[in-house]
Amino acid sequence: MSILVTPETRILVQGITGDFGGRHAKLSLDYGTQVVAGVTPGKGGQFFEHGAHKVPIFNTVIDAMKATGATAAAVFVPPPFAADAILEGVDAGLDLIVAITEGIPIRDMVRVKRAMAGSKSRLLGPNCPGIVTPGTGEKSSGGCRIGISPGYIHKQGHVGVVSRSGTLTYEAVFQLTTRNIGQTTCVGIGGDPVNGTSHLDVIKLFAADPETWGIVMIGEIGGNAEVEAARWIKAHCTKPVAGFIAGATAPAGRRMGHAGAIVGGAEDTAAAKIKVFQECGIEVAATPSDMADALIRAAQRLGAKLA
Repeated sequence: MSILVTPETRILVQGITGDFGGRHAKLSLDYGTQVVAGVTPGKGGQFFEHGAHKVPIFNTVIDAMKATGATAAAVFVPPPFAADAILEGVDAGLDLIVAITEGIPIRDMVRVKRAMAGSKSRLLGPNCPGIVTPGTGEKSSGGCRIGISPGYIHKQGHVGVVSRSGTLTYEAVFQLTTRNIGQTTCVGIGGDPVNGTSHLDVIKLFAADPETWGIVMIGEIGGNAEVEAARWIKAHCTKPVAGFIAGATAPAGRRMGHAGAIVGGAEDTAAAKIKVFQECGIEVAATPSDMADALIRAAQRLGAKLA
């Protein structure tokens, strides 16, 4: 079982004719993802070809949905136009929109959040690596990969991963896979201060999924999303959870990498978040190289299995 996407999920790619979007559309097709449409205004009627795949391109999201039955989108659209691309998917009624684009103005994302209030669509990102539900087989054939995550490091199994950081997501997944611990779904929520889906949103989905037996939660300085999720875990989740917080050496008041990674007060430092994790029974990884081992320790402490 998985959350949000399955190997049957039908995907459209907004910006499929661009270099970046086209390159990752090919990688998703190679992974077994059902990329059924591309959307680039003005290029409707053309095709995106890759090997045996011939993906039709449409001018609008609604046209692509009607013709192909797509329910999810990957957004590879330049920052000035990305918010409108997201809102086009919302207006069309997509179930899931995964915004990979980095550098979308915060004001635009505030507009998106307001417009999405009460809609059926869920947004992952922006500025995120996307989402992967691993398939089966040596190369995870038949999986669902939306975004830029390297598919080959994933393995089908029973651990859910949620992270603000793309590279730390890959690191956690690779550590798990090399220990023969597979994943149900790996979710990158993005590092921007205004995003569509929080740690807590994903944690609740993992907690409700009977096939997810353990969880890795990766956060960083800035904001209180990790603290909110940790306190919910303490009250409601009985599964083993490991956590890592990046940015322990970051100076206060300075933006570090992600737009949302800035310490503005006493409670959004790495030390404060780590303290809350410990108080909530989350096994804390001391370094990025310790994430999989931290989950194994959490599982051993609870007598739970991970594979």
